[in-house]
Amino acid sequence: MRLLTLSLLGAFLAYVLYTAAPSVHRAVTVLGVLRKYPARATVKEDVIAIPDTVHCEDLHHHVASGTLFTACEDNPETRFKWFPPLANFDDPELASRSRGSIHVVDPKTMQSRRLKFDNFDGPFITHGIDVIPDTEKTDGEAVYIFAINHVPENQVSGEKGPHARSQLELFHHIIGSSSIKHLRSVHHPLITAPNDVFAQSPTSLYVTNDHRHRYHGLMRAVEDLYFGAKWTQVVHIQLNSLAAAEPTTGVTATVALSGMHNNNGLGHGRSDREILISSCTSGVLHIGQVPAGGVGNITIAESIEIDHVADNPSYFSDPYATHGDDRSGFFEAGLARAIDIGSTQRDPAAKDPVMVTYLRPGSAGHWEKQVIFEDDGTRLRSASAAVLVPIDPAEDTKDGSATGARRAWLFATGFLSNSIIAVKVDL
Repeated sequence: MRLLTLSLLGAFLAYVLYTAAPSVHRAVTVLGVLRKYPARATVKEDVIAIPDTVHCEDLHHHVASGTLFTACEDNPETRFKWFPPLANFDDPELASRSRGSIHVVDPKTMQSRRLKFDNFDGPFITHGIDVIPDTEKTDGEAVYIFAINHVPENQVSGEKGPHARSQLELFHHIIGSSSIKHLRSVHHPLITAPNDVFAQSPTSLYVTNDHRHRYHGLMRAVEDLYFGAKWTQVVHIQLNSLAAAEPTTGVTATVALSGMHNNNGLGHGRSDREILISSCTSGVLHIGQVPAGGVGNITIAESIEIDHVADNPSYFSDPYATHGDDRSGFFEAGLARAIDIGSTQRDPAAKDPVMVTYLRPGSAGHWEKQVIFEDDGTRLRSASAAVLVPIDPAEDTKDGSATGARRAWLFATGFLSNSIIAVKVDL
C-alpha cells in the first residue's frame, strides 16, 4: 500500500511538472533567466544620448507638433531611494522634497527642454503619462497632459508615512511655450497602485493598478513571478471639472477591466477607441477596445506574447505607407533580464539590459516580431518606453542620392536610465 501511495504521488508530481513546463519555460524566457550579456554585439549603430533626461519612465510622440513629451525624475538620487512601482519606499522625506518635471524633446535637434510649472509646486514623483490634443484649439496648438505622481503619504497626513498616496496631475500646455499649467490633481480610493494613464478625453481616462499587493514581501513577489496571479485592474475615471481645489472633488471611478496579470503601461492604438495594455512581467501586449463614452467594460480583442517584460506600449502609424508596403506596427520596450531588478534597483552603478520589440500583423493571424534594439544596459538602462519618428525616404540620402531606404529614429527611455537615447533603425 505504501509503495502504491508513493507511486501515485510520484505520478502526480510528474503530471504537475509536465503540465507546468510550458508556463515555467515562458517565465524563464520573459524574465531573462538564461539571457546573458554581452552574449553578442548589442548596438552597432551610433546612439545619441538626449541631454537632461534623467530617469524618464514614459515617452509620447505628439505627431501634430512633431515633438516628444516625457516626465523625468531629474534628480539622479531620488529614484534609487523612492520608487513605489518597485516597492522602494526607503526615503519618503527625500521624495517629499523632490520635484520632477515635464520635458519636450525635439527629434530634429535632439535637445530637451524642461517646462516651467505654472500653479504647481510639487512634490512630483514621475511615472506614466499621456498626451492628448486640446480639441478646442487648432490641431498641434495645445495639449493636455496627464501624469502619475507617487506622492509620499506624509504629504497628505502630515505624518512620516512609509508608503505612497499616489494621484494623477492634469496639465495644459501651449505648444512652443516654455511653461505648463497645472489644472488639478486627481485621486480616488480605486487608484491604489497607478502605473500609467490613457486619456480618452480631458474628463474621461483610464488608469492601471499594477499590483494588488503594493508593498514588498512574499505576496508581492508571487504577483510578479506567477503569471496566474491575475489580480490587477484598469480603472475608468470620470471628472466633472478640469479645475478643483481638492484631488477627490468631482471624481467618480469604476473598474473597467479586471482579471489581468500585472497590468502596466497603456497606449493609444489604431483608432480612437483602441487601447493597448501591457501585462508587464508576463510579457503580453493586449489590444482592446474602450466602450463608447467611457460607460462599460474594456474588451480584449487580442493578446500577443513577446520574449521580454512588456512596459509602456506605443503604436507607429506609417505616413509613407503604400499599397502592399505598410510599416505600421506596435512597440514594446522592457527589461531583458527582469530577474535582476530586485538587486539592481537601488544601485546607481548597475546595468539593466534592455530589449525593444517591433510587432506587425502578418498573414493568417500571425504576428511578425523583431527585436529592433537591444543593449547590455550601457547606453540605455531599464527600457520602459519606445516610440518611432519616421525619416522621409526622399531625405534619406547617401553620397547625395536618395537611398529609398525605409528608416526611422527610434527614441527609447528607461525608468533607471541616465538619458533618453535615439538610434536610427531599419523598418
